[in-house]
Parts: sequence; C-alpha cells; structure tokens
Amino acid sequence: MGEWKKTGCVLCAQNCGLEVEVENNRIIKAMGDRENPRSKGYACRKGMNIAYHQHHEDRLKYPLKRTVSGFERISWAQAIDEIAMKLKEIVDKNGPKSYAYMGGGGQGCHFEAALGVTLMKALGSRYHYNALAQELTGQFWAHGRATGKQYKFTIPDEENTDMLLAIGWNGMVSHQMPRAPIVLREFSKNPDKLLVVIDPRKSETAEIADIHLAVRPGTDALLTKAMISIVIDEGWIDEEFIKNRVSGYDAIKGWFAGFDARAAVEVCELDYEQVKEVCKQLRIRKASYHPDLGVYMNRHSTLISYLEIILFAITGNFCVAGGNVIPGMLMPITGHSDERNETTWRTVETDFPALCGIFPPNVMPEEIMSARPDRLRAVMCCQSNPLRSFADTTAYEEAFKKLELLVVCELAMTETAKLAHYVLPSKSGYESWDGTFFPWTWPDIYFQMRRPVVEPEGEGLEIGEIHMRIADRMGLLPDIPESLSIAAKENRLAFGMELMNFGKANPSALKYMPFIIAKTLGKEMGSVNLANLWAMLMTAPGSFRKCAERAGFAKGPLMGEEIFKAIIDHPEGLWIGKSDISDNFSELSTEDKKTNVHIPEMAEWLSEIEPAREKLELELDAQYPLILSSGRHIPFNANTLMRNPAWNEGRRACTCIMNPADAEKLNMRDGEMVKVSTEAGSVEIELEVTERTRKGYVMIPHGFGLEYGGVEYGANANRLAKNTHRDRFAATPLHRFIPCRVDKMQ
Repeated sequence: MGEWKKTGCVLCAQNCGLEVEVENNRIIKAMGDRENPRSKGYACRKGMNIAYHQHHEDRLKYPLKRTVSGFERISWAQAIDEIAMKLKEIVDKNGPKSYAYMGGGGQGCHFEAALGVTLMKALGSRYHYNALAQELTGQFWAHGRATGKQYKFTIPDEENTDMLLAIGWNGMVSHQMPRAPIVLREFSKNPDKLLVVIDPRKSETAEIADIHLAVRPGTDALLTKAMISIVIDEGWIDEEFIKNRVSGYDAIKGWFAGFDARAAVEVCELDYEQVKEVCKQLRIRKASYHPDLGVYMNRHSTLISYLEIILFAITGNFCVAGGNVIPGMLMPITGHSDERNETTWRTVETDFPALCGIFPPNVMPEEIMSARPDRLRAVMCCQSNPLRSFADTTAYEEAFKKLELLVVCELAMTETAKLAHYVLPSKSGYESWDGTFFPWTWPDIYFQMRRPVVEPEGEGLEIGEIHMRIADRMGLLPDIPESLSIAAKENRLAFGMELMNFGKANPSALKYMPFIIAKTLGKEMGSVNLANLWAMLMTAPGSFRKCAERAGFAKGPLMGEEIFKAIIDHPEGLWIGKSDISDNFSELSTEDKKTNVHIPEMAEWLSEIEPAREKLELELDAQYPLILSSGRHIPFNANTLMRNPAWNEGRRACTCIMNPADAEKLNMRDGEMVKVSTEAGSVEIELEVTERTRKGYVMIPHGFGLEYGGVEYGANANRLAKNTHRDRFAATPLHRFIPCRVDKMQ
C-alpha cells in the first residue's frame, strides 16, 4: 500500500481537488478529494488518470542542447551561460522587440509567469504571448471597457440565478465551472429554474436543457443583435437599472433601431417566437450567461462578447446577485492595457495591440517570418507547445526553424521542444509547490497551493528559478545585500522587514522583486514559487484584504502571514476570501461606478451585422462545402498535456463526427478513414457518423496528433486552422467556423 496525498488536477482550469496514492515515488491511483471545498470530491476521468501525465517515457530529466548530431546532455551551468550569452547578443544587436516570452503557467502552474514577465521586462521587451490570447482577450477587452479593467470580467452567479444561458458552452463535458456536470444536472431538474443552450448542435448540455436554440453556425452575432433589438422594441429593458447602474445606453440604442430581428432570426435558422420568449425571460428572471469557445473562437468573436454585455446590462442582470458578477481574486489572471494609449506596444508586422498586456499566439509566425530588421528572433517558450496547442502547425514549424534562439522549458520532449536550441527540464505540478489564480467562484475566493507529492526524477527545476538564473547570469539583478539572506534564514517576518527596508533604500530594485525573493527566501524555502506566494500575500492589495476579513482572517499587518500558514495547513485548498455580496458594483473601476455599454469602436462592425449581408457571407465555396468545428471537448482529450495515449486505450478517442445525412451524401461509412482538408492543410482521421452533430457541421477534438514513442496518435486539429483565419480585433482563431472538405481515402 502506498501513501495517500492531497493535490489538485492540472489538466484543466477547474483544478479539481485530488487525492493520489504514491508508491515507490510513483502515482499509482487518483480519486476526487471530498475534503476539497470547491470540487467536493468531483473529478472527471482526466484527473483520475493524472499518473499518465506525470509518468511517461518522454519526460525530460536533464538540460539538452541541439547539435548537428542531435540533442546532447549538458550541465545547468553550461545551459544558463550559453543561453544568457546568446540572448544578450541578440537583444543588444536587434533591440528588445527581438525577444518574446511565451508562457504563463497554462492550466495548472501559474507561478512561473511573474518571473518570466520580470525577465522579459528586464530585457526591455513587452512581447508576452499567452494562451489566454488564444481564447479570451476579446471577451476581457469588452469587459474592460464596460467595467473599467480588463481583468474585471464577469462569471455567472450560478447558485442564485433563475435562468442560465449556456452560449457556445458544453459544460457537461468541457466544465469551465466547478463541478459543472453536477451543477447543470441539478439546475435542469429544478422546476423553478430555466436552462437555455445556444449551440448549433445538440450537445450533452443541450440534451438536458429546457430550451435549445440550435443556432446556425457562425450566426451568434446576428442572433445577439436580434435579441437586443427585441428587448428594446418590446419594452423589456430595465429602465430603473439603466438609469442608476448603466452609462452610455442613449448613445447605443439607435444602433438597434429599425433592425429586422425577424429576418435575422430566420437567417439564424431559429423559431422567432422561441427566441422572443427567451428575451422575455431575461427581463422577468434573474438571468446569467456562460459563454465559451463556441463564441470566443467564432465569427465576430469580440463583437459578440460586447453584445452579450449590452444584452445583460439593459435587462438588469449585470453585477447583481443571480446575474453575471465580477468575482473576487487573490491575483488577476491577466493584466490591463489600453490599445488607445500610444505607449501600448503593438506587433511590428501584423500591428495587433497588446490586450490584457498579452499578445495573440496567432500572429507570432508572421512576426518571426517578417523581413523587418526588428523582427522577432528569440523566444523563451514555457509550458506551451505551440506546435500542437496553437493554430496553424505548419506556419509555426516554418517560423520556429527561422528563430536564432528558441529555449523550451517543459516536462516532456514535445513537438516544439524538438525544434529548440535548448531544452530545459521543468518540475511538474506534482514535483513542486505551485497553484493557479483562476477566479471561477463567487462570492468565495478559493486557493490551493499544491505541494510536491513525488520527488523529481533527474534535474528538473521550477521554471521561475530558470528565469531567475538566466537574469542573474546576464547581470540584470541588482546587488542583493547579505542581510537579506541572513534574515531569510532567521524567519519570514524578519525577512519581510529587511526586504521592506531594502526596497525603500533601493526603489529601482522593486521591479526585480520576484527575482530577489527567489534568490533569498526561495533558496531557504527550497521553492521559488512558495517564497513568492508568501510575498504576494504580504503585499496583497486592500481590495483582497477586505475579502479576506470577510472570510475570517484578522485585520492587520500579519494578515498575509496568517493566510500563508492557513494555505500550508490546508493541502486540500480553502476559501481565503469572500466578496461583498450586497454590492458587486463596488468592483467596477469605471469613473462613475456604472457599467459602460458604449464602445464607439464597435459601431462600424456592428452596422455590418445585417441579415442580408450575413446570409451572403455565410455561403460556402464549393471547394469547402462543410463547416469544421476544430477543438471539440470530449472525455478523452486534455490539450497536449496527456502525451501517453495509453490512458485512452480501447476507446474511440479521436474521430471526426459527421451527421448521417452528410455521410450518406458522400457515400461514407462509420469507422472508415477520411481526409479532412482546409485552407491550412489536411489530416487523416477516423469518421464517426452520429446525430450528435447537425448537417453540414463536422467536428474533431483537440489535443491529438501527439508524437509518442516515435508514433503520432490521432489527428492534429491545429494543422487545419490557418493562423490568419482570426478575429479582426483580438486575433483569436476562428476554430469554430473553418470551411472544410471531407473526402474518402483512396
């Protein structure tokens, strides 16, 4: 019998609590942790199979350098020396825009981000590419204009809502909410609640919904504009709420005047009376909405996010209990940047601005392949694997081969790592102290700091320490007095006092604080991540400290230390804060503390959303007569984190689903191999004929096409996604609307 230890899942953003049995330094079994206050024992099969993520043949153990004869093992000292030298040479010669940091922690390990960003800024760069910009920056940007800050986005108050709109969200499979399948089943069975799903196909969530609006693929913007128009025309706006809580309504209401909602709904292939009834219910119920990739990765993505805010603000469902609320948080998962400010960086070749302080992975290949002298030449890629996780594998392959320096910090020899000049092994989420800052709960603020449950095999380091070592070797760190190291050996409070004195005497050193803490307290704690958690809690802003007081922590200078101790004492995770449930409007950062619904930059784009024009633009070319939804969520995929395919042995894991009517027309049979082709490329994949998708709409899952043991398993969905097929504003890929063709294999 092994020893049971508490931890959490790192395979999706819900990070459900787990208990794992460890024997001979290996995880041999996993189950949901019933003592976890957020997931309460729930875990999907991905978490149950976490051992396949932790233990497999492709795990990296030692630093590697690519040579003409292949990769060779080198020491950490050699790796850090050579990387630091080459990075300095590139930046000195070509300027700071030649360097980009791609990373930020992914689904389970966020602590490296602070140090990765610190290194990036120390080099003078602002080019931070992050997976959030593959999905969410359009949504966050729209919320930033409405709430005042891009990290103050909203989530549904599912506990108190009477009506939940799942928009392009299949929560029964994809989660995106704690215990989503359990919550949704309970919601659908409650006679006093209304579950509405807006989705082109009858998904697992649509099957249990009270109302399913099977919207035509790609018409979400048209439908949302129609719904706003109906609400206004029928007098279902909440006038009192708008007067007291909304600004800019008078400036936008004319945008919807005279709009032919009936014609729009017809183009959406929906029943007008049913759509009208949904609009009515938005006004008379406490309603909330949960959008997902069906919106974020679809036509008019950023515009749809903006329209959804308008719809729920004018019906009185924004920043109120039961509606959509701004959650409290220990640390924002993203930053705030205003593209209207001329100091905000833009990409040099594609001219996209930073949104939320980050740049979209979709444009990176063009930035590397640019002929400009200030093009991107060096990339530090951490926990990302863009050659499988981001759109347009072919473009990334071509671009990454042109880089003068590619450093990959990873758990495994991924497809991206194979192109790197240096591959540096990182500790996994089960070999280190680490955690995430996803704010998916309200009003309570949850946090779990996972602790090591197994010893690392080989010489892996926390990625934050790798960043620190490179910065130190480049001479970027300020002189650190010995007194700090001595205080760190004494105790944390003595260290805090010494650090505060050091900061006052050396204000220019504050921008390097994550590195200073890593090199001193991190050394004593044996973890860069753990030391920076302590520092974060000790310097937490007043807004979080008020939330912590509501959760029962004592007010005062020692609050951070108290919370830190509580986190250490609760390996299962705990509630560390509580938002003010009576006044969510206080979270707004707008000057008037109202929700702003007027974004003038969206006026022209919105004017294009007309029934006749949309009908014309939705017509498909004869060469690509079907619509592909690339990246379907199923129980058998987990991005690119589960590399050993044995966890799906005996299951039909990677298929292209097609409606029987399409299969009959194309003379195709269930189980045969077919070729799916798009503008970007083609893949071979098994066909699955099923009523689970509508006619003309085929779907394939993400997270496959991984090379393991010299064999590629399944089809790589991102081979089919052209990086230039993207949202016009946020550059998020339009994965849910890719014109395609499916052919029989010859």
